[in-house]
Amino acid sequence: MGLKNQDQIHIAIPSHKPIRLQEYGVGIFPTLPTKSALKKALKKKLIFVDGKLAKTSTFIRGNETITLIPSEEKRNHKPFVLKLEVLYEDDYLAIINKPAGLLVSGNSFKTITNALEQNLKKSSQPDATKPQPVHRLDYATTGLVIIGKTSSSIATLNKLFEEQQILKTYFAITIGKMEPHGVLSFPVDHKKAITKFEVMQTTVSERFQYLNLVKLSPSTGRRHQLRKQLLELGNPILGDSQYYKEELVLKAKGLYLHAFSLGFIHPITNEKMYVEKQLPNKFGKIFKKSRS
Repeated sequence: MGLKNQDQIHIAIPSHKPIRLQEYGVGIFPTLPTKSALKKALKKKLIFVDGKLAKTSTFIRGNETITLIPSEEKRNHKPFVLKLEVLYEDDYLAIINKPAGLLVSGNSFKTITNALEQNLKKSSQPDATKPQPVHRLDYATTGLVIIGKTSSSIATLNKLFEEQQILKTYFAITIGKMEPHGVLSFPVDHKKAITKFEVMQTTVSERFQYLNLVKLSPSTGRRHQLRKQLLELGNPILGDSQYYKEELVLKAKGLYLHAFSLGFIHPITNEKMYVEKQLPNKFGKIFKKSRS
């Protein structure tokens, strides 16, 4: 099987015991985040292991080259032309600032994933692959997203996320009176979810009574975790059109949730990494002295 530019490559991480591809392969490619998506790709004969067509029964022992070829409808997919702010980049990974109103990945044309190649330098490493986000932010959320540029860095970054070794900090503006700090432990989708919060500033609001600039530090990564937990607390995020109290909806201003900082150990160089992105201007219009 000859490699093409649009193929995605992953080098399997060595394991103490063999594991079936249908288990190992979940999430190694951004377009295959679930077991059902992986099985569909296998059924369509889009996955190869060391150049041979893979099956659900294929075992992975480590160091195999797993290749995902694009489906027929995606092979001629044009890139989405969008200038992205790149806050950090090396030969293995990059960190970009995601604007509001875009999906990170998925079947839509206008995604961060489709805009990456034109914004990042091609890796010179032997396992270089198409740049891939290793986590997601909601459509309406702004802020930092880590991009993997080699299959080994993508695999290690995925593992760091699974092991909760990547420290994420968000800022949100919430509605209503809040305690100065605490821990949110409300389950999300019946799964354990933990978020520490600290109120940095509070201002009086004629419409909402109180608005708070809140620092959020999740130690788990459930879908819509921060938004769901803050609504459960009784302090929904300003501008949230999905998780809100009926009488407290702010329209047309967008969601006031920003992925502010990332801290982790570089998967290849072992360097301590810390990157932050200042709050969007709309935060400063409410909190004049908010972090910048």
